[in-house]
Amino acid sequence: AWQTTDGFDHAAFFILNVDESARSVDLLFKFAANERIALHRHGAAYRTLVLQGELRIYRPNGDLKEIRPVGSYISGRAGGEPHTEGGGDQDVIVFNTNRDIDGPVYEILDDRHETVTTFGMSDFKALFQAQASSTT
Repeated sequence: AWQTTDGFDHAAFFILNVDESARSVDLLFKFAANERIALHRHGAAYRTLVLQGELRIYRPNGDLKEIRPVGSYISGRAGGEPHTEGGGDQDVIVFNTNRDIDGPVYEILDDRHETVTTFGMSDFKALFQAQASSTT
């Protein structure tokens, strides 16, 4: 059962695991076809695997940076260029694992690249608990 969070259009998620002792969060994302999610930056090391569709990555100015087809596996470090992303001509489903979490997992940014909100380990733990309650 896909979960959503108010204010984050075109994105749904399903949390697979939150492990505070290992400092990791594993989840699935589903991004809507031909749409983009909020501008953000990764605050933890991550790995992604595209399971369905194609993942489109956009630079902050809106230019297409990269297209990742089904089966694409990427390993990235914390920080990096802010970006948006979304699905191609169909919804995209991506497995995402975040490792070595020490602070925000994601920083959601405005058009000036100022932090609007963050999602950290405690936020994912709360979302994971709410998800478990909604599926029982």
